[in-house]
Amino acid sequence: MDIATRDFVVSELREAMRSELGGMFDDLHRFVDRRIAELSAEVHGAVTLIDYSETNLSGQLGRMRDQISSLIAAPAAATRNSGLELEVVVQDTERAANQIMEAAEAIGEWIASGDRDPASVQDMVERINMIFQACSFQDLTGQRIRRAIEHLQKVETMLGGLMQDGDATGEPGTTAAEARPPAEILHTIMCSHESACTPDLAQAEIDRLLDF
Repeated sequence: MDIATRDFVVSELREAMRSELGGMFDDLHRFVDRRIAELSAEVHGAVTLIDYSETNLSGQLGRMRDQISSLIAAPAAATRNSGLELEVVVQDTERAANQIMEAAEAIGEWIASGDRDPASVQDMVERINMIFQACSFQDLTGQRIRRAIEHLQKVETMLGGLMQDGDATGEPGTTAAEARPPAEILHTIMCSHESACTPDLAQAEIDRLLDF
């Protein structure tokens, strides 16, 4: 094979690989962006739920201090635990995002270099696996967010019972907007982010990427 023919074959092979891999990495980039947006929406909703609980607890406890003396410690502990859980969620999200960005940069440099020797290809496979492993952070963070929500739902249940007692004694209650359950507010906030309401779509993208 003469030099011209070899260069032509190499050029065609490089173009074919760039065309095939480029689409895959574009899909991967969109998938990562969507997953990060989903988790951001969940964290935002959980933080707003905590703010809602803290704001309304003071007013409700002020009207019913004689009835909740034995319950003060439980809501306080639940709120502290929820704050710690969400702090870990933020740290895990930041760590995963850094890993994903580092791997994506390395993959981009590899594509631009045109180097296709077996060692570099294997390195890129490891980089791709690193991205998928980093994306698994959502499972742990999802568990932490659920625990934080469970803490706050316990507080909501306690206060719900107290509010019923207050209504029975003729004490002034809250308006319909103020009485809106925190869980409903969290759902509304999370669903205002389009990507956060389509977990099945994200899973389908994972499966499609693995098929490559």
